[in-house]
Amino acid sequence: MAAVRSSISEKIVILKIQALEVITPRACEKKYWLLSRKSGTTHKRKKEGYKKMTYRMIYLCMAASAMLMAAAPLMAFDLRLADPAQAAKLSDAVILDARPPKEWQQGHIPGALSFSWENYTRTEEDGVKWRILPPEELARALGAMGISHTDAVLVYGDADTSWGGEGWVVWMLAWLGHEGPVYFLDGGIQSWQADNRPMTADAGKNRAPTTYEVNLAPQVNISREQIDARKDKINLVDTRGFFKEWMLGRLPGAVHLGWEKFYQGRHRQVISADQLKTLLENKGVDLNKPVVYYCTAGIRSGYTWLVHQLSGLPGAVNYEGGTEEWAQKHPLTR
Repeated sequence: MAAVRSSISEKIVILKIQALEVITPRACEKKYWLLSRKSGTTHKRKKEGYKKMTYRMIYLCMAASAMLMAAAPLMAFDLRLADPAQAAKLSDAVILDARPPKEWQQGHIPGALSFSWENYTRTEEDGVKWRILPPEELARALGAMGISHTDAVLVYGDADTSWGGEGWVVWMLAWLGHEGPVYFLDGGIQSWQADNRPMTADAGKNRAPTTYEVNLAPQVNISREQIDARKDKINLVDTRGFFKEWMLGRLPGAVHLGWEKFYQGRHRQVISADQLKTLLENKGVDLNKPVVYYCTAGIRSGYTWLVHQLSGLPGAVNYEGGTEEWAQKHPLTR
């Protein structure tokens, strides 16, 4: 890409290409227009630049998409598993409770902030439900809560009422390019309470607002168009319920592994790397190819992505759009 001679606006697109989470010709055109505005180009020049945009830029976008997908295992994201004793020592970490707000209100780890996926998703204009908010909106929300991109963060849930939302929160931080270490409380609130750790219903003090800088990591997400283009080069794993969801329709070529298989024991602790590898191999998953987890809208599959990431196995991706997005353009198969 560096060898291609480009206009100023084209160079901006190339430099910002890593921030494209859904890379399609239409998305490239939209990003080109927005970045032209951001660069201070006049309205007349913007209009002319938009009209003169060539397919070379579209091909660059698509090529960048393929490169980013291939680079998925190289993502720099500091994710660590913590037991209650280790978590209790993280005095400087921001604590995020990923359960529904009503659960947080009834009792949470002292100092924990409520951060439920339900408050950070929306229905898009095309009717697709539970889509994650745009990165800039998430950054504003995190900054308003006093969370910086360099902060250490401890995330927990219950792998129950949260529908795996704790995994979605960790995945979201990875997608935003969080630079500080992210700790995941193994066994969630159940293990914390079983270890006789303190709980409170006190909302606590507000943190001073700060700036959260985004350095988007599109390699942990995938679009419907990318799945179409790479369907022979990826594994698709459906993490939804078997009878009420999988049997009624799924993505072509997918195998089924319900998200409940990714935790174990009464505290719902994450399974080991060996257990995960066995699960995947028993389903015929080729671990030399990226594993794309999906559910209805990326929540439960966010949890399975988390477990995969913790295992150290290569190539985990969360299809955030899920069957909600897929079914807008393609029928689900049986």
